[in-house]
Amino acid sequence: MTVPYVAQPAPVTPPSGANRPQLTFLGTGYLGATYAICYAELGYDVLGFDPDADKIEKLSRGEVPFHEPGLDELLRKNLAAGRLRFSTSYQETADFGDVHFVCVGSPQRANGMGADLSYLETCVTNLAPLLSRKALIVGKSTVPVGTAEWVEQLVAKHTRQELGIEVAWSPEFLQEGFAVDDVMRPNRIVVATKTDWANSLLHAAHKGVFDLAAVEDREVPVVATDFATAELVKHAANAFLATKISFMNAMAEVCEASGGDVTALSRALGHDPRIGNRFLQSGVGFGGGCLPKDIRAFQARAQELGAGEALRFLHEVDLINLRRRQRVLNLAADLLSRRIGPAGPDLSGAKVTVLGATFKPNTDDVRDAPSLAVAGMLARAGADVRVYDPQGMENAAKALPGVTYAKTMTEAVTGTELVCVLTEWAEFRNADPIALGEVASAKNVIDGRNCLDVSVWKSAGWTVRALGRPTV
Repeated sequence: MTVPYVAQPAPVTPPSGANRPQLTFLGTGYLGATYAICYAELGYDVLGFDPDADKIEKLSRGEVPFHEPGLDELLRKNLAAGRLRFSTSYQETADFGDVHFVCVGSPQRANGMGADLSYLETCVTNLAPLLSRKALIVGKSTVPVGTAEWVEQLVAKHTRQELGIEVAWSPEFLQEGFAVDDVMRPNRIVVATKTDWANSLLHAAHKGVFDLAAVEDREVPVVATDFATAELVKHAANAFLATKISFMNAMAEVCEASGGDVTALSRALGHDPRIGNRFLQSGVGFGGGCLPKDIRAFQARAQELGAGEALRFLHEVDLINLRRRQRVLNLAADLLSRRIGPAGPDLSGAKVTVLGATFKPNTDDVRDAPSLAVAGMLARAGADVRVYDPQGMENAAKALPGVTYAKTMTEAVTGTELVCVLTEWAEFRNADPIALGEVASAKNVIDGRNCLDVSVWKSAGWTVRALGRPTV
């Protein structure tokens, strides 16, 4: 039975005897490292764990292994203050923590749409036997509904019963590029606990967030619920956002067929308070490490539960999203006057520039990035592809080694016949089309994010194609 959340539950003494709970974050990828650093900034003593020695060594030196605005400075600050350290030792982690936040990845299975929970299982079964005092294990990873109960069973199997180890769930809602604020100033916290003790300890683990909100005169809504609902929240949120994005991309297809302008349509819809204007920007589609794999895992789990029909629409959401990538390829063939045969466009020898490799700006994350996927499709169609991105070059080169990577935007555009703007970095939105036109061999541009000032580019002599907008 879930314990109702109380805004100010009875104080609890952490099992370690410290004034505040000592926190561990298991998994120092994007999720775990961000939380560990930010909670140290909130005043907690924090230990970040990961079996990857290279990652731990880099973090211990004060280097964040991914790009997230503002995080490097906070990491160095809290390492110096002694509130934050990192380890590859499960034993050290077990000995230190009162609250253990599990932040490991849950990628799509290699042989299906469902989530791979092997990292979660490995983490729990390695940590649990080493616990020597009462502790709270809190899931933060995005997982299929039913996982928390399974974790409880794993914990019961691998710990001594008299220790009274408990499990809770509190999903994360980070947006890459805005993650520091999302941790320290969340728009909501969702918690699922089963006892008053777990509720009190989890409140104490979040007290730094509530204290900061009080100083800044803000409220942090807390939703207390059961395990199943807490697990469903993240998948449901991502499914809804993906649906909004794909809906507008479906409208873009209709606009292209009818001569409408999807950007004006989006603005008109966004003024409706029932709809809102966020995530209504059409373009080349969504990507990243969350939305694509989460909507697939959600469908797979619903199918297992016998509720597959309820989420059948997510299959079409996925298809619409992937279809936008092919649309860029067809627009490229149109602009370059190339034939589109049964096997697709033939772009043999065409010089094409792709601006953007990450799935969104202000990150170096190229996982399932539409921009990089299109770059690969252009290359397979025979084009000579050059890619430039302000932050994602190193990761992109590992993910897609078969194209050329330029050091600057100007270098990428020099001699090109076609520019494809596929990530809406400010550097690309604010680019000077006159200067770029002087180095390009032909002034053709595809605005895959509807982020350019089309009238300015047209005035500079460029032929512009923008997804969901009339031919310019």
